[in-house]
Amino acid sequence: MSRKKSEQEYRKTFAFRFFRWLNAEEDRYLDQVEMHPQKPYEDTEEDARRRQREKNALLNKLYGRKKSRSVRYLELLYKGACIAFCGILIYLLLLTVSYLPPIGVADRPVNNEVSRRYIEEGLDETGAVNIVSGMILDYRAFDTLGESHVLFVATVTVLILLRTDHKRKEKGSAGEEMAYSLEDAEINDRNYEPKNDAILQMAAYILVPIIIIFGIYVILNGHLGPGGGFSGGAIIGAGLILYLNAFGFEKTQRFFTEKTYKWVSFGSLSFYCIAKSYSFYTGANHLENIIPKGTPGAILSSGLILPLNIAVGLVVACTMYAFYVMFRKGGF
Repeated sequence: MSRKKSEQEYRKTFAFRFFRWLNAEEDRYLDQVEMHPQKPYEDTEEDARRRQREKNALLNKLYGRKKSRSVRYLELLYKGACIAFCGILIYLLLLTVSYLPPIGVADRPVNNEVSRRYIEEGLDETGAVNIVSGMILDYRAFDTLGESHVLFVATVTVLILLRTDHKRKEKGSAGEEMAYSLEDAEINDRNYEPKNDAILQMAAYILVPIIIIFGIYVILNGHLGPGGGFSGGAIIGAGLILYLNAFGFEKTQRFFTEKTYKWVSFGSLSFYCIAKSYSFYTGANHLENIIPKGTPGAILSSGLILPLNIAVGLVVACTMYAFYVMFRKGGF
């Protein structure tokens, strides 16, 4: 039978020391390692000058404060090449302009061949009864694609400049940080536009569906009569703005958000680019275009002009609405 050890005997055992170490009750190196207090750092004048010299050398090496002769020669060569390139470009442009016929001359192509081709051959070549739609969406379709991209780039620029972050922190009166979001701004929407106006809401209930339907009609009828994607898209955009003024962001965001704008604009511009690239490729290479022009005067006619009008209308409507919400509130 084992004998119970006393407290003094137990303190001398390996088990006692091991469990004290395991429970972090004893630092084996405390008072057993020779330690000297660290002297306070004193910066001498020589050390300060040495560090300043090293800093200046590093800055000169990184940013080239003291440029070498080869670097100066390269800079002069670069500036000379830029001046020469600009001079040659200006000369070529002026040379091209000198070959243009004088303004107002009767035998200029723009005064006879182009306009005559649009009027006399436009219906057969484009299938559009509206000569203007046939011109801007067939003969000059790539110009219209550029105009649509100008609208998109303008909207992106406004988004960059005016967009309010969805989540940002502001300092309160007492210094505490408060989370702020566009959802919180909905509560103070009266600061931007009148809201809960019974007369405005009743007028919007009646007029918004009519405005949007009329805009759709103008887009779909663009190849048959006055109208098209630009005018129809502007009408639909005006209807969306009226609905937003009457009912606010909370209801409008149920069907139109920032993601909706991005996908609609991306899809419309991509379809326009792909469709006209195909049409241009088949025409430029004398290949048969399998897209039929249909019967002139029918709603499903004029080949690609009808779907291109729809794409342009969607881009214009989204751009108008995006401009308004960004200038009004800084977000969708």
